[in-house]
Amino acid sequence: MYIISGTASEKIEATNFSELEMTENTIEELLRKNIEMICDEEESMLVVGRQVSNASNGRSDLTAVDNEGNIVLIEIKRDRKDIESRKEAFEFQAIRYAASYATIIDTEDMVNKIFGPYVEKYRSEYDNPSLTSSELGTRILNDFLALNNVSDQFNKKQKIVLVASDFDDQTLSAVAWLNDSGVDISCFKLIPYKIQDAVVFSVVKILPLNEYTDFYVNFLDKNIKTKKQKSSLTKRVLPKIDAMLEWKVVNPGDIIRAKDHTETAILQDSGLVEYDGEILSMQKWLKGLYGWSSIQTYVFAVHEETGKTLAEIRKKYMEEQSQKEI
Repeated sequence: MYIISGTASEKIEATNFSELEMTENTIEELLRKNIEMICDEEESMLVVGRQVSNASNGRSDLTAVDNEGNIVLIEIKRDRKDIESRKEAFEFQAIRYAASYATIIDTEDMVNKIFGPYVEKYRSEYDNPSLTSSELGTRILNDFLALNNVSDQFNKKQKIVLVASDFDDQTLSAVAWLNDSGVDISCFKLIPYKIQDAVVFSVVKILPLNEYTDFYVNFLDKNIKTKKQKSSLTKRVLPKIDAMLEWKVVNPGDIIRAKDHTETAILQDSGLVEYDGEILSMQKWLKGLYGWSSIQTYVFAVHEETGKTLAEIRKKYMEEQSQKEI
């Protein structure tokens, strides 16, 4: 990472959480409040649990539900050294926890076992003081599933997300094989940089790749090499609002309405929006309105003039450009 000031530039080297004396608990809380760091603007996520105990007294770090109705288990380790020093492999600990989540029958079961206690613990972060934590959890979870059109898909699948500042080759090899075998598991590097008195993070999704054999470990060859990842259009590299402004399919001053809400904001030339006199990212604006941990920005932001979501406008433009190239 480089910092540029005027004509001078300075290279900033990555550090790790051990050197920063940051605990797993600190990283866990960072992600709990900023889950969009690992799920992008193309996904919605509702955090429903933290440090949830299973029948074997194991504790999973964070639990969430995504916009496809899947329960998402998020496991965190600080650094590569922490992963390598474990008696049980990082990924297999997560699999055991995910297996216990497969036993959750329905949303009522989820609220009773996980989300209700979570709402109670963080009650100050929620409105509606007249409702009990269970009632509020039920309302939030059911609304989340209904607005994402996945009420009948709740917990059909479980997903696993592993987060660390770095991973060892054995973990990456196991995760690649699990992916190739149909297990939905991903790895994110959360890389810290110390810049004066501040810590900034670079977030990189390193698995799954297009070809999982890229990370298979050849145990006969100590000099493990990986192939270069092939480029492809995935939801994590879809064009963002800055590109849409450049295409002029939306323009500064356009009114953006929250889907299924009456609230509107004004699009700025920076790609941010003005809402109630404050300049915000669309992600932050929409998260605040819906009360979710992360939101599919382009699905839930409606262009008032056309009545289409930003996702629909983007898709139409990209399809038209694709046709021109044929």
